[in-house]
Amino acid sequence: MKAGIALGSNLGNRAQHLQHGFAFLQSLSTAPILQSSVVETAPVDCPPNSGPFLNAVAQIDTSGTARQLFEQLKAFERTEGRLAATLPNSPRPLDLDLLYFGAEIVEEGDLIVPHPRMTRRRFVLGPLAEIVPGLILPGKSRSIQQLLTDLDLE
Repeated sequence: MKAGIALGSNLGNRAQHLQHGFAFLQSLSTAPILQSSVVETAPVDCPPNSGPFLNAVAQIDTSGTARQLFEQLKAFERTEGRLAATLPNSPRPLDLDLLYFGAEIVEEGDLIVPHPRMTRRRFVLGPLAEIVPGLILPGKSRSIQQLLTDLDLE
């Protein structure tokens, strides 16, 4: 199953956290991962004085379930030093968001796939368009590249 994951970091050695994230994702994948460029972006919907992010995306091949992958991502965030947030979108060493999981639509408590806000976030769509521009998410009719173009026209 092909799964898309967004990576972000705005605390500590941001580049190193992303490198660790990519290496972890490769260890989960049954094939070489697709990996976008890393971009620096301003924080979105974060508390005041949050630092800029480094963002990227990856696509992996996995044989588990969406829930299993989600739990593995959250556990790895903790190994990189992520603490339970006191405020939504608090600064963090590493954020790993499950964006899509094949053609599946999942709504299981804290797991919603495709990610509900990804189509409104340039820092996700831009890197994603770099690696899978023609991807059409479950429940959508436009490709990742078209969704990015739509954001640019707003």
